[in-house]
Amino acid sequence: MNLVLISTILLLGFSSYFFGRKKAIVIQSSQRLTALPKFYGYYLAIWCAVPALIIFALWSVFEPSIVKGFILDDYDGQNLSKNELQLIYTKVKALALGTYSGEITNYLDNSANKYLRIKGIADNSKVLIILSILIFSISYAYKSVKNNSRMREPVEIFLKWLLFSASLAAVLVTIGIVFSLLFEAIKFFQAVRIVDFIFGTHWYPAKTFVRDGMPDPELMKDAFGAVPLFAGTFFIAFIAMCVAIPIGLLSGIYLSEYAGFKVRKYAKPIIEILAGIPTVVYGFFAALTVGPFLKEVGGAMGLDVSAESALAAGGVMGIMIIPFISSLSDDVITAVPQSLRDGSYAIGATKSETIKKVIFPAALPGIVGSILLAVSRAVGETMIVVMASGLAANLTANPLESTSTITAQIVVILIGDQQFGDPKTQSAFALGISLFLVTLFLNVIALSVVKKYREKYD
Repeated sequence: MNLVLISTILLLGFSSYFFGRKKAIVIQSSQRLTALPKFYGYYLAIWCAVPALIIFALWSVFEPSIVKGFILDDYDGQNLSKNELQLIYTKVKALALGTYSGEITNYLDNSANKYLRIKGIADNSKVLIILSILIFSISYAYKSVKNNSRMREPVEIFLKWLLFSASLAAVLVTIGIVFSLLFEAIKFFQAVRIVDFIFGTHWYPAKTFVRDGMPDPELMKDAFGAVPLFAGTFFIAFIAMCVAIPIGLLSGIYLSEYAGFKVRKYAKPIIEILAGIPTVVYGFFAALTVGPFLKEVGGAMGLDVSAESALAAGGVMGIMIIPFISSLSDDVITAVPQSLRDGSYAIGATKSETIKKVIFPAALPGIVGSILLAVSRAVGETMIVVMASGLAANLTANPLESTSTITAQIVVILIGDQQFGDPKTQSAFALGISLFLVTLFLNVIALSVVKKYREKYD
């Protein structure tokens, strides 16, 4: 029903645009319009769809809680806990939908029948109210269109508030993410000292932290040292950058400055295909192909290479990141004004000298931005490192050995049923906020570089 209702609202809104536009053209034959005909269509479409969609969204948010309240009112006098009430409601819903396979009691049967009655009343009321809103809003908007009222200003005000809401939502989501990480991280640091977390060299959160029936801070001190994870994260990201930056930057320079039209036409989309491959596919490639290949080659050379080496994970991650640097660098270099190239050629510089002395410095802010994006992508990558680099938090600088990263450990910690009051689970949030701060630090550095060179070359 919900899909049919949404489809109806959107179809009416879409049709209202053309109807309003056509009505404006008819009005134009007898009097002067207050705006272009398309604004009449926008006005009618907005009034048709937006109020109904708002009511639908609010109804969808609050209806489950209201229905749940009506059902659980029958169990108020039984002194049941919150979890027990939630379990009963889940059983009632399953029985009403025909998916319950457990024992059916009279209480459950009566509650399921009540649920069906209340849900039916709610669905019918929703349809009736939304249809009434549609009729009222369309009538009001059509009257305004028919009277040739001002159309442009209301439409622009609506678009302004729509854009403001989108921006506000993005900001609020970011703030929500930060605080959700911060609150759990604070709980973790109440049990584990932040100094032990930042400077500790042993990461083994699977051990037991209880001694004589009480949590022992000394045991936690030796279990949550994040230095191996930070080292592994930056080590694998460094390997990835050693692959991605030279190949990506040089391919971007070639495509923008040397390649012909036909080569560029086909080469750039092929390179960008790499960005569309799911990361789990790269993980399979690293774990099943690159890792065993490096182990075999290393064995032939007398080297001890791990099947889950940092080199395999970092190399494959670098291949995945190539399109980010290549495509963005190509776009940035192409956007450099032709007058800079012409001025360089006019004083006798060669093409390579022009690229090195003129084009590259002028495009440096954008190139730094593309590299920053690539670094952030490498630091935050999960699937490749989980599948190809191992899960042991080894503090090593040997690319032939296995190591682990922050994101891989977050996945391991939060797999399965977890107790959020446990320091082991809370350590995932401490790792998350640390990763957030590292990314923020990289952004600040990149913005300062971009600002410096943008002022120089504007």
